Amino acid sequence: MSAVLPMPQTAAIAPATAARAAIRAVLFDLDGTLVDSAPDLAGATNEMLAARGLPEVPFERLRPMVGAGARGMMGVAFGVSPMEATFPALRDEFFDRYEQRLLRATAPFDGVAAMLEALAKSGLGWGIVTNKSERFALPLARGLGWMDSAAAVVGGDTTPHAKPHPAPLLEAARRAGVPPEACVYVGDDARDIAAGRAAHMLTAAVRWGYLGDGEPIEAWGADVIVDTPEELLEWLRA
Repeated sequence: MSAVLPMPQTAAIAPATAARAAIRAVLFDLDGTLVDSAPDLAGATNEMLAARGLPEVPFERLRPMVGAGARGMMGVAFGVSPMEATFPALRDEFFDRYEQRLLRATAPFDGVAAMLEALAKSGLGWGIVTNKSERFALPLARGLGWMDSAAAVVGGDTTPHAKPHPAPLLEAARRAGVPPEACVYVGDDARDIAAGRAAHMLTAAVRWGYLGDGEPIEAWGADVIVDTPEELLEWLRA
């Protein structure tokens, strides 16, 4: 396969080095990149509030915090941080409730299924690297029918470190049988890009994800920013 070329018409940031090795695998973050899990995560959070007779939090306030996991959701709903004594019990209840509704409303973003199919037809491998623990990541990937086609599914507890540490990405590359420098990592959070860069991979940031409440996407330092899965395919020349 030929080397990846920049796409000046749709890419907001061009690749840093045009002579990088040809891409052989595309690794994706899960929540906010491949799937929209916000409805189920927000649903679990509001179930907790309703059980306590408290008003629900509008979905629009919870959605941007999905990338922060239990820390973000419990912070918005209950105003607690992981440093507080009440946090562990709330976190565990949140996990239990979320597990019960893992795929109730969660679905791939528009264009993702076609993108993954196109990657497979082009001969590019693909995999998942998420900070979601295997407790949730594996059933979610299995329920979406991705376990057989993904070259790797790496959760936040698969290795001793979670993103932005590069260890999960390096483990995914190892499982896929591809050198890290022949991978691109795709995500919707600044830590995704930091992890990809630390793993010496090309990086792509997606605008359709949750994006968090930190620096704007343009400040993350990704090699490319894309608005749709179709644009990512174009950039990859799949």
